[in-house]
Amino acid sequence: MLTATGGKAMAASWPDTPLLRMRMMAEIEALQVALLTQPSATVTLEKWCATHAMASPAHVLARQSPGADTQVPRQVRADLGVGPSVAIRHRRVALTCGTHVLSLADNWYVPSRLTDAMNDRLDHTDVPFGHVVASLRFTRRTLDSTLLWSPLPAGWEHQPVDAASVDAVSPGGIQVPDEILRNRAVLSRQDGQPFSEVVETYTGAVLDFVPPDDGHR
Repeated sequence: MLTATGGKAMAASWPDTPLLRMRMMAEIEALQVALLTQPSATVTLEKWCATHAMASPAHVLARQSPGADTQVPRQVRADLGVGPSVAIRHRRVALTCGTHVLSLADNWYVPSRLTDAMNDRLDHTDVPFGHVVASLRFTRRTLDSTLLWSPLPAGWEHQPVDAASVDAVSPGGIQVPDEILRNRAVLSRQDGQPFSEVVETYTGAVLDFVPPDDGHR
């Protein structure tokens, strides 16, 4: 089973100040918007990794987990519009950029709706799904998007803020958990036929970069 790594380990990169907690929340929201508005999560993560100088080159790979589940959830078959006699494959991967595990993804896809070459690459390479099927010019329909963690405490917007508190540094860095965001989506071909359902869990490692110095620290 693949697990998220790097979330808590990078906490020291973000000093624990109210200002940087708000900045971190803005980064998470920016990533979420990008993921929800672009068809390929792989391309979005590569742009994210490059923009934040997390690796050079900013190239995402899909490290496969052996022994992925063979049981296909009923909801997946319903979402993809296929009956029990249609073959569905399950691919579980960790999407990595450099040393950062940015996402853990479960992907159920209908091989008969892809080309033989695509299926061969999915079976035998670490190329991410989004790159393999890019020639389909697919679209993405989000079924669910869940923020699993916020750096801002509950009720923070009602707390008084002054100049001293904005720059106040708490001991240690911001403690980021292993999982911060989860999306579920269906990918469809240009003819409207769905071919894949993905559940993507984004890890704390997406924040594993030095925060911008905006002159307040």
